[in-house]
Amino acid sequence: MSTNISVAVPDIGDFEEVEVIEILVAVGDQVGVEDPLVTLESDKATMDIPAPRAGQIVEILVSLGDKVAEGSAIVVIATAQVAETPATPAPLQAQAPTVQAQAPTDAPVKASASPVTIPVAVPDIGDFESVDVIEILVKPGDVVAREDPLITLESDKATMDIPAPSAGRVELILVAVEDKVAEGHVIIMFTPSGEQPAVPKPVAADPVPTPSAAQQIPPPIEPSPVAASKEIDPAAAESVKSAYASPSIRKFARELGVDIRTVQGSGRKNRILKADVQAFVKSALKDGPKSSAGGLPMIASPSIDFSKFGPIETQPLSKIKRLTGQNLHRSWLTAPHVTQFDEADITELEAFRKSKADDAKAHNVKLTLLAFLIKAVVVGLKKYPDFNSSLSSDGESIIHKQYFNVGIAVNTERGLVVPVVQQADTKGLYELAAELRTLSEKARDRKLTPGDMQGGCFTISSLGGFGGTAFTPIINVPEVAILGVSRSAMKPIYQEGAFVPRLMLPLALSYDHRVIDGVAGAQFTSYLAMVLSDIRHILL
Repeated sequence: MSTNISVAVPDIGDFEEVEVIEILVAVGDQVGVEDPLVTLESDKATMDIPAPRAGQIVEILVSLGDKVAEGSAIVVIATAQVAETPATPAPLQAQAPTVQAQAPTDAPVKASASPVTIPVAVPDIGDFESVDVIEILVKPGDVVAREDPLITLESDKATMDIPAPSAGRVELILVAVEDKVAEGHVIIMFTPSGEQPAVPKPVAADPVPTPSAAQQIPPPIEPSPVAASKEIDPAAAESVKSAYASPSIRKFARELGVDIRTVQGSGRKNRILKADVQAFVKSALKDGPKSSAGGLPMIASPSIDFSKFGPIETQPLSKIKRLTGQNLHRSWLTAPHVTQFDEADITELEAFRKSKADDAKAHNVKLTLLAFLIKAVVVGLKKYPDFNSSLSSDGESIIHKQYFNVGIAVNTERGLVVPVVQQADTKGLYELAAELRTLSEKARDRKLTPGDMQGGCFTISSLGGFGGTAFTPIINVPEVAILGVSRSAMKPIYQEGAFVPRLMLPLALSYDHRVIDGVAGAQFTSYLAMVLSDIRHILL
């Protein structure tokens, strides 16, 4: 026996009403659970209303262009049985689940005879419009503890787990691997077991309004035959960013290998239509591959069957390695690199560091050379402000930063990441040591947030613990310089008529020659070497 159920508009946040921009079904269509029925659009986002149960479309109650509000009926479905728990689609904007707001955070939540199912949504993800779902760690019916990871998300530079808000049971999973989700998107329906739900910790916003590194570097375009062959008009880039596309159109673009950000929409408010994606593909196939910025064609790497020479094993690159490689490649092609080499005498500094080992232990930290390097770099950036700058997007101006955030390259099993020590000029050696330990642990445990990766002014890449005598680091654009540090070594240095053993630290400063000339590069490394040779210069 079938039962007709009415599908209504869910919570749409602060909007009084939204517009129906697409009807994805017709009367008589058979639909499954979570199949999209209607697409709604506000001023800032679009959302699909999914089918809460499998069944047949009996009646469509809205038309294109209609304005609907929360609770408005949109579709009637004939189902085989009454739905037990309709799926709740993602809200148009981030908002805390209403269940969590019913009691003060310090008051225990008493278990009731009828547990309330609550949505688990994507928390603040920083400046990223959307992130990828790369792993689903639970399934419907699983019982989990408070803070157990549910789903793993990944941005261009970091991964993060979405934890369970409390102990309870997973009722419904609303996303799939490779889906893109934004802040506020509901990913799981969850029934708490009775303990106080955990309030998600928002990612701290960058305290300085100056554009950060993550904001100035455009998101890398996925390397696909279609997307890679289409050249983007820089003048239209800003309008492309504001274009809208429904989830079904985004899925269609992904299936064709098209980056939706490179498609110009022709619909209302630049909304991207299916025809726009199709036209983009046709144009890309017609035009063929373009030349590189210098006018010379980009020669594709030859395809070689290495297996004919012997046994092989093929392993895909992790997403972090792949995207890091794209960013470094772009940096190498766009910023003219020059590397200045020097050495710093750190004999006295190392003796001082070792003398403070017990004091550092009392502060529950390990005082490493890296903390001293950060302090010395900040002094150098204050004396030579061009190294604490970025080029404007049009290349016509230099943006000098009045804050000192130092990025630290950290090697992990998934690839290289660069967490940022914020406001390094305001912190002492023990504070820096503690923050370095925390950031390193978060990087290796895949718990870095987007806020941990933003706002860098200058990067330090240290290979001293791994060996080598020198290397040429690649600039982390839009920064204009990066310091590479290799392993220190005892060397005979001629002083006052005799050779004496001194501990020398190799330095390699790569800089953007558009902003910094060779004289400034040599002056910076010389000054840095002087500060490291006598750490008292930090106080000057």
